[in-house]
Amino acid sequence: MPKIRSDIVKVYKDVHIWVGIVAGLMLFIAFYAGAITMFEKPLERWATPPSTLASPPSMERADALVAAVRAAHPQAAKGWFVSLKTSADQPARVYWRERGQSRRDFKEYGASFAADGSLQVEQTRKAPVAQLVDGLHQMVGLPFPDEVARPIMGAVALAYTVALVSGLIILLPTIVKDVFAMRIGKNIKRLWLDVHNALGLFSLPFHIVIALTSVVFAFHDQFYDAQDAVVYPNGIQWGEEAHAATPPGALPLPVGELLRRVEIQLPGFEIHGFGFEQDNDGLIEASVSGLDIRHGTRARTYMQTHLDPYTGTVDPHDLPGHMAGWDEAVNAFFMLHFGSFGGNPMRWIYVLMGLAGAVLFYTGNLLWVESRRRKRKGTETPTQKRSAWILGCLTVGVALGCVAGISASIAATKWLPALVGDLKAWHTGIYYTVFATAIVWAFLRGSARGAIELLWACAAFTLAIPLSSLAGAWGLGGAWNHTGGWPVDATALAAVPVFLLLIRHTRRRMLHGHDDSIWAAKAIVTG
Repeated sequence: MPKIRSDIVKVYKDVHIWVGIVAGLMLFIAFYAGAITMFEKPLERWATPPSTLASPPSMERADALVAAVRAAHPQAAKGWFVSLKTSADQPARVYWRERGQSRRDFKEYGASFAADGSLQVEQTRKAPVAQLVDGLHQMVGLPFPDEVARPIMGAVALAYTVALVSGLIILLPTIVKDVFAMRIGKNIKRLWLDVHNALGLFSLPFHIVIALTSVVFAFHDQFYDAQDAVVYPNGIQWGEEAHAATPPGALPLPVGELLRRVEIQLPGFEIHGFGFEQDNDGLIEASVSGLDIRHGTRARTYMQTHLDPYTGTVDPHDLPGHMAGWDEAVNAFFMLHFGSFGGNPMRWIYVLMGLAGAVLFYTGNLLWVESRRRKRKGTETPTQKRSAWILGCLTVGVALGCVAGISASIAATKWLPALVGDLKAWHTGIYYTVFATAIVWAFLRGSARGAIELLWACAAFTLAIPLSSLAGAWGLGGAWNHTGGWPVDATALAAVPVFLLLIRHTRRRMLHGHDDSIWAAKAIVTG
């Protein structure tokens, strides 16, 4: 391999460091929250209060339920969804949405038949905590409206790509010699450098995929405008021309018959439900949603395509495996970002890669702090730069504040429905209160003591997740619980010893590490 000139390496090193510092803290939030969203559906099931509806009627009675809903609720006549798969977070057979006081204010309702055959309706009670975590992931933790946060996220993703390229160029001269090195000893900077380089190099393909797809998501409107102009100059054709005109007075097929016909046309496709919309002329359009694990999907947990409700004919152009070449390429961007292929094994791989990515950004900031440590030359402890102290406190506060805030908001899920009305506002408020408090605490206590105390907060809030479920099982304080949520509790419980181990090592570093460091118990800092 030809040797790269040292001045070129230095330029790329400076680019890598400063881009990493600027974007690293926001990327930590995006990766940590993103790892959690890989199992968004189990979290939604765990976080949704038990329904008051009766057991969903059989598919043979689904049409009767739809008729009863449309008669009693006029807004449902515009659009409704028939669910085949019911669960704790989706207990009803039929769903619809009604507009509230504003254009963006929609409320979702579900329906069933009571024991006496009467219509039973309730507003869906799906907890918003999973959406909060997903929002933190998408908007890199920024508490701004989508139109403000998304371009910032795109800029961070572009900077992230620059950091990846420059980091690889820095590693090239020593890649063979140092890539497998893990030099554990008193030189903390060298250890963090080895960890950082190993994580960055071995997860490079994953990071390239995430960086590029994030740019696409941030500027998707612009990309779609270009796609419309170049690929679809005459507009997107959805395949309607292949459908026979609906004869006057035709009636849609019963849901049970639609199910039978779709199963014949889409073998291996697990059907989740059917969506229906009625236009101003009284004609009904339909779609079928579900999942085929043989193909990746542009949504995390489902794929959807058009369906003729009068003939049961599926138009599969929107289904992976049936798409045209360009559409398959677009679908691949979503599939690779979401990890929506390969089933749960691939999801767990994405979880581990997401957590490793969060560690990568954390160690990057620690490297910058350690590289600017003024070392002892005599008996007097040197003072450290204020800039290093600030970045140390900010790194600890942001990273651990994000972890603690997410755990606190999830733990509150079991208690809030019995206490408050606006669940979304409360979940958001809990997260940002804990997050902001952690940053302030880190600056008040310093990076060393602050890290230990905030790790205790992370452990406590995470332990509160299974304890909240336990309280719900005992019926304490209005909390609730239902079967099937144990994976979330088990995962949270398994994370607690990890925090305790980090506390032990952080305390050891504070007490027995370099006393000429901001991580020492009595660090001396000056401007």
